[in-house]
Amino acid sequence: MQTQIPCVLMRGGTSKGPFFLRSDLPEDDATRDAVLLAAMGSPDVLQTNGIGAATPLTSKVAIVSLSERDDADLDYLFAQVSLDQPVVDVSPNCGNMLSGVGPFGLEAGLINAQDPETIIRIYNVNTQTLIEAVIQTPGGKVIYDGDAAIDGVPGTAAPVILNFLNAAGSKCSSMLPTGNPKDIIDGIEVSCVDVAMPMVLVKAEDMGKTGYESKAELDTDKAFYEKLENIRVKASKLMGLGDATGKVIPKFGIVSAPKNGSITARYFVPFTCHAAFAVTGSCCVASAAITPGTVANDVAKIGNGTKQLISIEHPSGRIDVNIEFEVKDDFPDVTRVGILRTCRRLFEGHVLVPGTTWTGQRSDALPHKAAAE
Repeated sequence: MQTQIPCVLMRGGTSKGPFFLRSDLPEDDATRDAVLLAAMGSPDVLQTNGIGAATPLTSKVAIVSLSERDDADLDYLFAQVSLDQPVVDVSPNCGNMLSGVGPFGLEAGLINAQDPETIIRIYNVNTQTLIEAVIQTPGGKVIYDGDAAIDGVPGTAAPVILNFLNAAGSKCSSMLPTGNPKDIIDGIEVSCVDVAMPMVLVKAEDMGKTGYESKAELDTDKAFYEKLENIRVKASKLMGLGDATGKVIPKFGIVSAPKNGSITARYFVPFTCHAAFAVTGSCCVASAAITPGTVANDVAKIGNGTKQLISIEHPSGRIDVNIEFEVKDDFPDVTRVGILRTCRRLFEGHVLVPGTTWTGQRSDALPHKAAAE
């Protein structure tokens, strides 16, 4: 017998994956991870035996629940399911999948929608940070059709505004976890920065690249990835994150001068190049771009003022980041990072996993806030 688990497949930003209520998954982490691996069809690079779509951007899971925190409405746990290893990583956040959390929570009845929009406070369990999501809900109903467009996704949809609040030091001790805007690793200048996502940033030219390469061009260069991984692992220890071998954080990025925007960048996840750009990574790169002395600041075109629009050019186009900060001791103290995304509900029903993996019994289902009210 197979076990049926309620599930909604959603596109969130430039990513895609199943959304689950926490109460519909196993209580213990080990069984939960086994269920997610079975559901997605991992480990298998094609994910033939599951609903994963055989790329890191489509092997993602969002787990949502009613928050018990006074400052949040929903809790969001993100899970990156490995393609070729029996690994479920819940250490990073995913800002693209985050764009679907509010609409999913509303349509699941966890909270009530307002008219014409609903502001939802989301607590990211992975990074222990708060995000404010603005969802379009005219007449108290979630809509997905609209005029907003994001590079990397065909067509248009209703806008979802994500405001990351006080996201500096999401995993590390501070925005600059080494205490320096630049460090030297293997003779190369690097900037270790943590805003929404810890990243290691290097100038593209120092990695033997222009920074304008396509994903395909970068992914076929094995020597480049070996060099990248050596630097990333050493930087991780400097950042206080320990040994990064086999782990997906910190992420890695190369930066170069922009053609039309504020900065050009390529984001690595970390063993392939992102086809577009991660939302959390864009928060980090934008923050690095306004920080004097970083490698990103060296190549970026930045204006004046403590409120700026940073446009990051990536392989599929660009992503715009609204950033607000205060200046303390000559360095920016980032208070808010806002990004426009879109999402779409694609499929709803049940995903099936072998009964030998999980029988489907659990006892701690949480009440829905909307129902309780």
